[in-house]
Amino acid sequence: MKLTKACNKTTQILMIVASVAALVLFFLTFATVTSSDGKSTLDLAGSQLAWNGDVELNGQTVEMAKSTDIWFCFILTLVGILFSALTFKFKGMRYAAPAVTLGAGIYMLVIACSKPAEFVDLRPIDTVYSWGSIEYGFAVWGVTIALLLAAAFGVAHLLLDDYVFVSTSKTAKYTIPKRLVRFIKDYKSEVKKIVWPTRKTVFKNTVIVLAICLILGAFIWLVDFGLAQLLDLIF
Repeated sequence: MKLTKACNKTTQILMIVASVAALVLFFLTFATVTSSDGKSTLDLAGSQLAWNGDVELNGQTVEMAKSTDIWFCFILTLVGILFSALTFKFKGMRYAAPAVTLGAGIYMLVIACSKPAEFVDLRPIDTVYSWGSIEYGFAVWGVTIALLLAAAFGVAHLLLDDYVFVSTSKTAKYTIPKRLVRFIKDYKSEVKKIVWPTRKTVFKNTVIVLAICLILGAFIWLVDFGLAQLLDLIF
């Protein structure tokens, strides 16, 4: 049991470490923009893309447009860190922390697997800088991996903490995996009790429903038509 508790605390700490690592990686190069002539490049950090960062370009400072998807992942990462820290105080956060970090990790995975131009907003750089291509930096995949690891550690912490609670509690009898298995078994037994209607019954009920829909539709149309005629006479 001591080893289980130690592993539980370790996974809890690793969840926070991975989430913080993901946040730090947002401040590294997320995208590299190459000029159309291939002679110059421009590195853009994830924080610049998410928070309208300033960019020095051709001797002038340009404020970038917000890349909404990257901004959303940044916010989810911050929320994930907050929820992960709160797991030390509130047991309910054991579910919220891995859920948020998993959502952020999946979102970042979609971004990483897509073309950079679909998620990186280059406005107003594209008006003063003739760019030819754009590529993701290593930080995009770094953030993705860190968030997915944080989610994995969060799930491990949830399962281990639940196991410790069940082992030391006099009332709780089943861990989360056992409760899931029991639910599936109960669901299967309930499904077997369902009495499915015959084809004739389904056809009959469908005809009745369609007929009622037609009758109600005709009635509403007549009322609407009558009121419209009445308003025409009045006005």
